[in-house]
Amino acid sequence: MTGNALRKNCLLLFFTMAVLIAGCETKRVYRPRPETKVSEKRISRMGYTIQVGAFSQAENAARLTEVLKDRGLEATYFVARAGLYKVRFGDFSSKSSARERAEYLRSTGVIDEYYIVSPEEYAIARKQKYGDMYVRDELVKTAGSFIGVPYLWGGSSPDAGFDCSGLAMTVYQLNGLSLPRSSKEQYDAGNPVERRLLLKGDLVFFSTSGGNKVSHVGIYMGEGRFVHAPGRGKKIRVDSMSRKYFSRRYVGGRSYL
Repeated sequence: MTGNALRKNCLLLFFTMAVLIAGCETKRVYRPRPETKVSEKRISRMGYTIQVGAFSQAENAARLTEVLKDRGLEATYFVARAGLYKVRFGDFSSKSSARERAEYLRSTGVIDEYYIVSPEEYAIARKQKYGDMYVRDELVKTAGSFIGVPYLWGGSSPDAGFDCSGLAMTVYQLNGLSLPRSSKEQYDAGNPVERRLLLKGDLVFFSTSGGNKVSHVGIYMGEGRFVHAPGRGKKIRVDSMSRKYFSRRYVGGRSYL
């Protein structure tokens, strides 16, 4: 083989290797988490619920919520729009059973006019059509509507995480998912998510009472931020997971979709 031919072959080999090496380099791209497997935990969906009230003060909505709870009904209040609060309660398997209970409560003067919310009206019912991120965006939107609202839910001991978990429970129920009440139960009911893989709408849990015991929960908003209820008497707000206080007390994340 002549010198020129050898040089040509070497150049061709070098060019080929360069192309192969370049082809092996890939850009980092966002990849969504795998779809929920059948073996993973799932929480139940909400049935028919009863919606009542149109209060300008959160305190009045909270008062009706407590009255309904005293009657053995699962109730919560929420922000219908800026400056307007409503109450939802119950989880009925049929519209007729929801109407029967509502009519009884109206006849006894506990409630006035009411509206029955059907399962197909929830965001989770539209997941198949619009996708997982649609539901997640709705969860974050719902959580965001509570920012700045005084936290007035009642509850058991702080160790049970009842106060903060009331917000998480309400956000999920308003979107059609029946989340347990306490933060510990919510933690146990979800599917574990690595911190770097958290998505909007996941719940993030903290141990604020020492050790690794779950005692606080927030709704993840993306970009390291979460919405939570700091405690009774304080307003619902957004905090960063990178804050030293929360970073040191972080226990883990959970997904329910």
